[in-house]
Amino acid sequence: MLPFVVEPVRRSDAITAWAGLPTVLETMRSLGLEKVVRERLHVRERESGYSEARKVEALVLLMAAGGECIDDIGVLRADAGLCRMVGTLPGADALRTFLYAFHSEGLIAEAQAARKKDQVAYIPGENEALRELAAVNETFVHRVSRLSLCTTATLDHDATVLESHKREALAHYKGGRGYQPAVVYWAEQDLVVADEFRDGNVPAAMENLRLIRRAFAGLPSTVTERYFRADSACYEESVLKWLADPGRKDGPKGEIGFTISADMTVDLRNLCERVAKKSWQLVEERVCESVHCAEVEFTPGDWSKHAWPLRYLAVRFTARQGELYGDGRRVKYLAVVTNRAGEAIDLLRWHWQKAGTIEHVHDVTKNELGARVPPCGRFGANAAWYRLSMLTYNVLSAMKSLALPGILGSARPKRLRFLLFNIAGRIISTGGRLILRIAQELEERVQLIAARQRLRAVLLGVAPG
Repeated sequence: MLPFVVEPVRRSDAITAWAGLPTVLETMRSLGLEKVVRERLHVRERESGYSEARKVEALVLLMAAGGECIDDIGVLRADAGLCRMVGTLPGADALRTFLYAFHSEGLIAEAQAARKKDQVAYIPGENEALRELAAVNETFVHRVSRLSLCTTATLDHDATVLESHKREALAHYKGGRGYQPAVVYWAEQDLVVADEFRDGNVPAAMENLRLIRRAFAGLPSTVTERYFRADSACYEESVLKWLADPGRKDGPKGEIGFTISADMTVDLRNLCERVAKKSWQLVEERVCESVHCAEVEFTPGDWSKHAWPLRYLAVRFTARQGELYGDGRRVKYLAVVTNRAGEAIDLLRWHWQKAGTIEHVHDVTKNELGARVPPCGRFGANAAWYRLSMLTYNVLSAMKSLALPGILGSARPKRLRFLLFNIAGRIISTGGRLILRIAQELEERVQLIAARQRLRAVLLGVAPG
């Protein structure tokens, strides 16, 4: 054993193990999130107790700190020094009751009743509280983007599986049980713009246009160039028509350049197999396979009746000598549909960049921001928890871009905890001021003083709006 003993002391507000965590709260407030929640979200049955804004702040702090369940808030509440800096935090019971307000049994019953006779899965509507929580995130996205003056928006769509052993969790396509939410992510801004919580048995291709419309509608008016990328879950006629139509209803007018992975139907595969050898272009040589592409003429369904031309890019994967794919073949084909001009290879590489954006969001939110652990069996409460995880992702993204030094610009939450949030600090009060003292060596690494000054400047610029 190491040469020391442990002696617990009474709760002390003179020290904290979370000296850097208040920066998360300051990021939220510098962008006016507290006021937005106060104006938009009204779920309390009485005026006493913690406000909705305080509960949202507490849940974001909890997720940013690494908490995976509501009861973990007790760890933050037990740090009297932290509470001295950020104020008293709501307890687990208050937060649990808050999340319950986002659930509506009536909406679930309506969705079940609206199913077709042969349909099992359904997607419940959102109650007012859940919609307003989405509006809170939308406003936050607008305020962050206003500071960066970004005019281009590439939106990436993808669904992910949350494994769960809860009694209410339903079977998903991978063989387990859980939920399968979908997310739309703004690549240039590193922000989640829309999400939809779904049961595990909801097919990834079910009713995606609703979420896509909401994502584009949620972009700020400063965006003038719009793009979209998705896998084959979005290869559906209504989605393709809406994206391809410059005069689309219920959406922004003008071009939306898109690439979507196409279903490899028998007809499309036969067409790929008939492509002349000389027409294939080498995309890249990989360790176990060669990748080539070629443009093919293919018209799905009744698309010829529409005026918006589509291009199909066939992709051929050829395994190395002696290697076979899972179906026993040495060659496999994929395809991408697009309305964009440009070289096929460039479009494919642009399309594949989605793997490093939206899938990164799933990885971070599920494994580091609590999204993979729904708090209860109530669908709406779980949807709110998931949406708050997306909001936490956005807050941390904004904090990195607006306040933190460049070396932390790409830091994942676990690294932010190690370098910034979990700094030990001593708190003193003198001359009516509260002072947080941290080690000089740590300050030189994380530049907490400069970060707070940058956030103060943001507050002065954003608050009037």
